[in-house]
Amino acid sequence: MQEIQVISKKKRALGHLSVLLTMVVWATTYVSTKVLLTSFTPPQILVIRSALALLVLSLLNPGKLVYQQKSDRFLVALAGFCGIFLYYFLENTALIYSSASNVGVIVAAAPFFILLASHLILKEDALKKNYFIGLALSMGGIVLLTYEGTEQLSFNPFGDLLALLAIMVWALYTVVTRIIGRKGYPNLLVTKSMFFYGLLGHLLVLIIEGDGLDVSLAVSSSYLPHFLFLGLVASALCFLSWNFGLRTIGPIKSSFYLYLSPIITIAVAFLFLGERMSRSDAVGTGCILAGLLISEYRRRG
Repeated sequence: MQEIQVISKKKRALGHLSVLLTMVVWATTYVSTKVLLTSFTPPQILVIRSALALLVLSLLNPGKLVYQQKSDRFLVALAGFCGIFLYYFLENTALIYSSASNVGVIVAAAPFFILLASHLILKEDALKKNYFIGLALSMGGIVLLTYEGTEQLSFNPFGDLLALLAIMVWALYTVVTRIIGRKGYPNLLVTKSMFFYGLLGHLLVLIIEGDGLDVSLAVSSSYLPHFLFLGLVASALCFLSWNFGLRTIGPIKSSFYLYLSPIITIAVAFLFLGERMSRSDAVGTGCILAGLLISEYRRRG
């Protein structure tokens, strides 16, 4: 039976912190992914990444998730299929047919779809004018951060459609995970089960493509640290912390942290790769932060 849970201020603060730390990690995964893509295909990387995450979560809690209702198993499977498998599959495939800039801007609209899904399904958040003001500012900032110099806007119908489907899938994952959290299931066991179903999807793609998997190359000193980072930190730990955030601060507040991803990426590139921050980067960062503050403040008012 579903229980109404009262979340303390301290737990909400931990929820904000866990989501923020998750975004910091997710925004830096491109470094390891770029290294691995020199010798592995995206499906191979995702299979190893998901398998490592499932392994460490199983070691942390080898117990089995006991479902209160048969339909709850379907919800967990749906969340795992959408968030662990389908989102990454659609996003990676979109990058083949469309530019990274296009995909980045489209994916940045995820909070809008999450709000819409939350409003229609969860009945948690009303569609307010102030939210759209913040959304417009943040999206404008994303465009400034993504399109640099003389790079032109381009329309790649198939790739852009896949990117759009990816954020719709992520919105569905977010809402379903919130529903599961309301039922009081242990976060670790739920996340572990999600990775099991997500891994099945990645394995299916790998089998269909027939690329196989060179395990000896994956565990070599050149690639193992990157796989460990993606599997143990960016997958197992971060999905645990992200799902915790969904349970404590809700899908809308959690989703707004997605806007910080390009800012964190630029900061990492500046600090560790020596890349310079342009004027448009600074303006774009300001727009994103302003959008976040307006949306958060107005929703409280």
